[in-house]
Amino acid sequence: MLITLCYLYLWARWGRRPAALVRSTVRRLRASRCSFTFCGAAARPGDARVCFSRGGRVFCVGESQSIDNLNKWVLFLVSPFVLEAEHIAFVTESIWVQGDRLPGPSASEAIVKWSDCCLPLACRPGDPYQLIAEASVDDFSRLGAAFMEDRLQMENGLVPQKIVSVHLQDSALQELEDQASSGRAPVLQPNAELSPEMEPSGDRRDGPEASGACASKPSRDSAEDSEPCAPARHRHLHLSSCHECLELESSTIESVRFASAENIPELPYDASSSLEGASDELSLEREGRRGNATGKAPNILLYVGSGSQDAPGLLQQVQALLANCVDTDSYLLYPLSEDSARRDPWPDSCLLLVIAAREPIPEDVHGRFTAYLEQGGKVLSLSSSFRLGGWRVASKAALQRSVQNLVFSKVGRGDVKLSALSSGCVYKEAPGEPLCPGRLQGHLENEDKDRVIVQVPFGVHGGEAVLCQVHLEVPASTSVVRTQEEFNLLKSSNIRRYEVLKEILTALGLSCDAREAPALTPLYLLTATEEIRDPLMQWLGRHVDAEGVIKSRKLSLKFVSSYTPEGEISPSSIPVVTDTEAFSSEHFNLELYRQNLQTKHLGKIILFAEVTSTTMSLLDGLMFEVPQEMGLIAIAVRQTEGKGRGPNSWLSPLGCALSTVLVAIPLRSQLGQRIPFVQHLMSLAIVEAVRSIPEYQDINLRVKWPNDIYYSDLMKVGGVLVNSTLMGETFYILIGFGFNVTNSNPTICINDLIEEYNKQHRAELKPLRADCVIARAVTVLERLIDTFQDRGPDGVLPLYYRYWVHSGQQVRLGSAEGQKVWIVGLDDLGFLQVHQEGGEVVTVHPDGNSFDMLRNLILPKRQ
Repeated sequence: MLITLCYLYLWARWGRRPAALVRSTVRRLRASRCSFTFCGAAARPGDARVCFSRGGRVFCVGESQSIDNLNKWVLFLVSPFVLEAEHIAFVTESIWVQGDRLPGPSASEAIVKWSDCCLPLACRPGDPYQLIAEASVDDFSRLGAAFMEDRLQMENGLVPQKIVSVHLQDSALQELEDQASSGRAPVLQPNAELSPEMEPSGDRRDGPEASGACASKPSRDSAEDSEPCAPARHRHLHLSSCHECLELESSTIESVRFASAENIPELPYDASSSLEGASDELSLEREGRRGNATGKAPNILLYVGSGSQDAPGLLQQVQALLANCVDTDSYLLYPLSEDSARRDPWPDSCLLLVIAAREPIPEDVHGRFTAYLEQGGKVLSLSSSFRLGGWRVASKAALQRSVQNLVFSKVGRGDVKLSALSSGCVYKEAPGEPLCPGRLQGHLENEDKDRVIVQVPFGVHGGEAVLCQVHLEVPASTSVVRTQEEFNLLKSSNIRRYEVLKEILTALGLSCDAREAPALTPLYLLTATEEIRDPLMQWLGRHVDAEGVIKSRKLSLKFVSSYTPEGEISPSSIPVVTDTEAFSSEHFNLELYRQNLQTKHLGKIILFAEVTSTTMSLLDGLMFEVPQEMGLIAIAVRQTEGKGRGPNSWLSPLGCALSTVLVAIPLRSQLGQRIPFVQHLMSLAIVEAVRSIPEYQDINLRVKWPNDIYYSDLMKVGGVLVNSTLMGETFYILIGFGFNVTNSNPTICINDLIEEYNKQHRAELKPLRADCVIARAVTVLERLIDTFQDRGPDGVLPLYYRYWVHSGQQVRLGSAEGQKVWIVGLDDLGFLQVHQEGGEVVTVHPDGNSFDMLRNLILPKRQ
């Protein structure tokens, strides 16, 4: 242990020759059952100690990570299955990057190909894309060193983000061996872009390793460290009950802690990269996953043609589309290349084939698709030339790339009307072949009522296809959409587009059920300035109970220095981590927030959560106690129970800016006497936060009475909710707000508006981040409150009227046949004023009415 300690200390201080150092350390510590991790510094496991760092990447050693269940993994068929005694099993996590954006090493750096150094065992598609593989100690070390030096290359647009060694438990090893020997596993190609049906290349089984003569080949750099070759053994790794291993592991981890503690700071563990993912309750039996009564593997194959210039972007569009419709924990999405479509046995494990090729489909490939249908397969054709069962594809040039009104019919369940981008083709019956389409149909709302969606039963084994000639796969932001008007039409129909897609996928046997809410996460106590942290911690020390808890009527906040995953979190009991020196989040950049927050008080103390029930409740126990100069704000990435006005709820997918800010307003002040104005000030602050950025002033973001943020007068982008409590002479007001920043679906977001503006004006405005816009909105809010307190409503109404959507708008009261009135503006208390035909001006109160933008009605709000 002393030798190990000295070695690691020298390495941490004066490490050289990464390849040799990595290999030597792996050899020395491999038997301890610790895990070796190569990753970015921000993704380092919280229990690990860094041994070597380079260029923002780290090599660290931590407690063992193991895999004991492969239900969520798709196994490669490897027969005979042998895991050599001297080999290491590991997981590689990667992301997809388009070809023209792939990073590349300099000419002087030697590329190391991932596939040359290991044998894949299983994969788990998704984001990140995960691969389990095995390699010799030398090859594993070579992979790690190449990753550290950014010269590790994977195939088909995959870029490695993390490599971590794992211990396959006996149950997992037995499953690998059993499925390999019985052939029950889906035959998957390790190459991520080809069909998931080809056997892995057998090149690495040729030679000594295949015969078991030698477990690994010594490399030139490690001759003196080489260990004697050992015969290959089946399914043997150190067991968790092995006393010798546990003792060695304990001493080794302790050595690493001492060796690396001097100069390497603690960094947080990236929970999104967990090897096991969701709980076992979501595990799906390999013989029949949710929505799959056929017994096939849950593979959805995506065919986009032979590799044209547009194919990668089209593939990405289709993948994103399906990922928003089906649960990717239940279905696996794979590209199907033209070569694989011809030669591989993909039909045996294909649950759904999606055809989205723009060019004509070769006859032999078309024949394989038809044969797949005859065997009972399911096909979704999206604006392709695929034809079936007497239906032929006819071209109509006048329709090409034009936005048309689509009527989608669900037999017995009514119609859905929406705007859709036409492919320029329609379906017609072949002469002399009267056809009986299925229950799903779609036609254009034109004189010919051109058929553009047909459901076609095929064969005697239950085969079925849905053929579409409208671009359901294309988002409104595509470059094909030429005008602002077309963009508006498509974006306004986005929710109905997904409704149609889910109806089609359900008819083809897939499940589009809503996914379970994500698990709640702990809060982090952050500060916008370092100066406020010490007073905050002193205040906490005086106000928490003996167990570090502050209780309120809604929840208990337990303040802790650190958090372990074993801790329980519920909507009524949440841990708050106070030691946040190593805080890191992919979705919230504290430094960027600090740079954009220019306030005296508001937003200085941050309670941040990746996932919480609702930010409106997080400040409940602190709002009356924390000094006003310590402005509280709660920020979340996701909410599971977002609140709206009255009984309404606010959906919060990833990409929303979600926050609740605490504001204290003296009762005897300009704003204290006009509290309804608070919601207007917050709505205005959000719009001004975006439109006051230089060159962003023409982004068409607006305010809608009483508390919404809109794109033009077409679609809601966000909303505001205000809860106020009067205590003594002070209003304590919680202002909750949420608005879409990066989430294009299911409706629209701010970055959609920026992208469309760039396209229409040939501009290069950059997309915005939620953390930036939240900080700017709070900054503007404080300025607006100060202006209102000095000058009253007249100080803010000119800016409010510049951005609101109602100027001169004509509406009806009560119903479509109600009295016609014209909107005048806001009265002195912030309520809406309307001008009646008889000349009288009346006030409409927001607590009892809502404004229906789609029908231009002012309606009593339903209880």
